[in-house]
Amino acid sequence: MAITCDVAILGGGTGGYVAAIRAAQLGKNVVIIEQDKLGGTCLHRGCIPSKSLLRSAELFAEMKDSESYGIETDGVRLSFGKVQERKNGIVEKLHQGVQYLMRKNKITVVEGKGRVIGPSIFSPRSGAVAVELPDGEMETVVPTHLIIATGSRPRHLPGLEPDGIHILTSDHALELEELPSSIIIVGGGVIGVEWASMLNDFGVKVTLVEAASHLLPTEDEDIGHELTMMLTARGVEVITNIKLLDDSCTIQDQSVSIMIEHKEESITLTADKLLLSVGRVGNTENIGLENTDVRVTNGVIAVNANMQTTEPHIYAIGDCIGGLQLAHAASHEGITAVNHLASEKSEAFPSEWIPRCIYTRHEVASVGLTEKQARERGHDIKIGKFPFSAIGKALIHGTREGFVKVIADQKTQDILGVHMIGPHVTELIGEAALAQVLDATPWEVGTAVHAHPSLSEIIGEAMLAVDGRAIGL
Repeated sequence: MAITCDVAILGGGTGGYVAAIRAAQLGKNVVIIEQDKLGGTCLHRGCIPSKSLLRSAELFAEMKDSESYGIETDGVRLSFGKVQERKNGIVEKLHQGVQYLMRKNKITVVEGKGRVIGPSIFSPRSGAVAVELPDGEMETVVPTHLIIATGSRPRHLPGLEPDGIHILTSDHALELEELPSSIIIVGGGVIGVEWASMLNDFGVKVTLVEAASHLLPTEDEDIGHELTMMLTARGVEVITNIKLLDDSCTIQDQSVSIMIEHKEESITLTADKLLLSVGRVGNTENIGLENTDVRVTNGVIAVNANMQTTEPHIYAIGDCIGGLQLAHAASHEGITAVNHLASEKSEAFPSEWIPRCIYTRHEVASVGLTEKQARERGHDIKIGKFPFSAIGKALIHGTREGFVKVIADQKTQDILGVHMIGPHVTELIGEAALAQVLDATPWEVGTAVHAHPSLSEIIGEAMLAVDGRAIGL
């Protein structure tokens, strides 16, 4: 017998389970098909475990620097096994929470590997899902609407195939039992800089290499340059504008070496381990899309603003549709898809309204266009910039580095982008994201009263700085 339902979701990651809960709230009969664990990459191999490790690394670094706060400590030591135990405990607690939400909302969870099938005895159209259960038996789920939420996996490079011992992905790195003494990180995007910051704080010698001219190449250039200075000051070796030379990787018993080209010179880098952090690729293969009319281009599922594929009853969300590969983006896309299939008001956001957060020490957060993007789109822009060194609460926190940069349109006064680097800016970006949703101007945000002393004062000052009205400079 097949399982029939209103909505089936292929993938139980953040986007998938949020979509399931929203569908249940709207009275739909919902089935989630998940081959691993509910929570997906974000909960088990991404956001949550990496941020737990980053927090431990940050605290360890602060404790080693405690004398600057007037606190003398003796013999601060790192117990990496306990760091991992704490991380695993947090993940398990949240995993139990997701399972509880499935029970609370009466969502059926089918454990197994799902594959979309074409028209069959179960359904006259494609969109049913054949599920191979753990015991080898087969089950068929027949929905009215299907949402594909299969997520992504770390991208590999030819000649640098991960083995989990010498060459690692972020999945492998999260399960390290002990820290290496040195590491080469290939890729200076979000994952690369977070691991560089974390491992540096744990005392690992880090070399970070990036092909682009600056770290975080998809972010504002000023942010990338500032982060480079911060990491370099902490002892991370940052090399940009590099080219990996083909077949130059050499693995020995206790080390790995690669050869790069930098400023027309060949340089050999050697470390205990190498972390490959060159982005992620959507999981769109081997899930049966060839049995449908869903359009897939270069591994990315095509969708419209309502998350519909080229088969209107099939939707797709999250990393498998490209765009911003962020858990909160996937969640929003899931809600958008469900609202549309249920004929509720659709709440699709342009990607420029989705905040982007990076959890280095210090953090990076942004929303909207970079300065380069704004100019390329023909905007006549004006910029306000304000440093954390002029914010009292930042100095209290022990921070002088970083800034907030606001980009606005000269003619319309619209806020086009806000970019931050400094202490706890991932907690501050929400105000800028709200300002964009409400179509606020820098003057309106800057005129709002920000408490003193607080880190949020920098938002008001940077907004006022757009028109030369900042008070603290």
